[in-house]
Amino acid sequence: MKEIVTCSQMKALDNHTIKEMGIPSCVLMERAALKCVEEAEKIFGPQESVLVVCGCGNNGGDGIAIARMLHLKGIRTHIFLAGKEESMTEETALQWKIARNYHIPRVNNPQWREYTTIVDAIFGAGLSRPVEGNMKNLIHCMNDSSAKKISVDIPSGIDGNTGMEMGIAFRADLTVTFGFRKRGLCFYPGRMYAGKTVVADIGIYRTKEQGNAFVMEEQDLRCLPPRRPSGNKGTFGKVLVVAGSEGMCGAAYLSAAAALKAGAGMVQIQTVEANRIPLQILLPEAMVSCTFTEEENSRILSWCDVVVIGPGLGNYGLSYERELWFLKKAGELHKPVILDADGLNLLALRPKWKEYLGEHVVVTPHIGEMSRLTGKTIGEIQNCMAETALSYAEETKTTCVLKDACTVTAGREGNLYLNLSGNEGMATAGSGDVLTGILAAVFCMYLDGEASVSSEIKAALGVYLHGRCGDIAAEKYGSRSLTATNLIEALPEAFCRKEEVLL
Repeated sequence: MKEIVTCSQMKALDNHTIKEMGIPSCVLMERAALKCVEEAEKIFGPQESVLVVCGCGNNGGDGIAIARMLHLKGIRTHIFLAGKEESMTEETALQWKIARNYHIPRVNNPQWREYTTIVDAIFGAGLSRPVEGNMKNLIHCMNDSSAKKISVDIPSGIDGNTGMEMGIAFRADLTVTFGFRKRGLCFYPGRMYAGKTVVADIGIYRTKEQGNAFVMEEQDLRCLPPRRPSGNKGTFGKVLVVAGSEGMCGAAYLSAAAALKAGAGMVQIQTVEANRIPLQILLPEAMVSCTFTEEENSRILSWCDVVVIGPGLGNYGLSYERELWFLKKAGELHKPVILDADGLNLLALRPKWKEYLGEHVVVTPHIGEMSRLTGKTIGEIQNCMAETALSYAEETKTTCVLKDACTVTAGREGNLYLNLSGNEGMATAGSGDVLTGILAAVFCMYLDGEASVSSEIKAALGVYLHGRCGDIAAEKYGSRSLTATNLIEALPEAFCRKEEVLL
């Protein structure tokens, strides 16, 4: 896992490094510039002509230092100052003085076609208001250029916390960010505007109080326990999928099939009678139960290790009865529950059912379902994904997986995991049903003496694995033609790649 930070956390880390650890800010600025130059040289051609567009804040100081280093390497480099000299910070004014001593050319009316690379060092992560007027026109001109584009720390115009566009934003091919990835580089559209993001170590001191937000990486899949040679189908976990109303057996199938393909030893589907034959044909490996009685429900609930509730469950009388019974009884038996889809929609219609939620439950809403659960508008949720997920997890004492282009996993104690795997092809019917099955299988992996791993980390690993399946499937089918079934088919390769990481 890699840590990520908010803008205020990054500012505090900078200040601690400078004031408490004694590293001068000009040293950090020089290191930042050097890292940017190193990354820029990897994409430079033989005859580069670079324009560095600099603001008056410290981001502009980074840019001026970059221009000096490129100039000293013999690369044709010009500086465009987007602001007044008298508005410069102390550090940026020092860099500007040095640049003038080196006679680095300054242009006041850049001819954009002259340049093969444009470096954006206007605002950085500290932008707090929409970009307007001349600055907006400037960024528009920069975006219109056919040159390669590099951002320093974060694309100008992107909110460093939410990733939202503040009026207009620079469209970078490469962003070099310093110390830690900022949240705004994880959420869209910020992640899209950043292009390839490189996190550069410039010597920022990490404090114990730094934060509680992370991104998963492929190497984190090594946290998934190995499959024991001495195990059997019972020890590898038994999943109960309470899903599927009449005409909705596909959702039940996708969840159950994903659980099996992701390693669960046994799967049983509790559904309506109309779904029995289709499910037995589609997935002969799964057992199917269509009897809803106290005795039968108790039997299959006692049998299972993990319960999935919701995919295709429907919204009518029997749906309510099925969810309420299994949600309540699973809590009494401390069985992990993955609550998804119609399970969440029914919960939204019955707010009192929140009393049956708790630390054993993982809720997996997409933005629309979260809107119904919380009463917030979709826009409000999109503007504060992390805060919404954290608030719901803390309120209900659950693990909350808030699904979107950047899925957020929030723990009840305030930990946060942002997911960077996956692609736009996964925005397809049934993708969420596959995720519930994968999550159930991941929870099964930790049944044998792995209780020290928290629910939120299990959920975050499942989300990352789901996204890796999407990336693998997109390599084969392309994002436009990807289906939920392709995600299940990609699981074996995702696990094989995990083994390669371990080697």
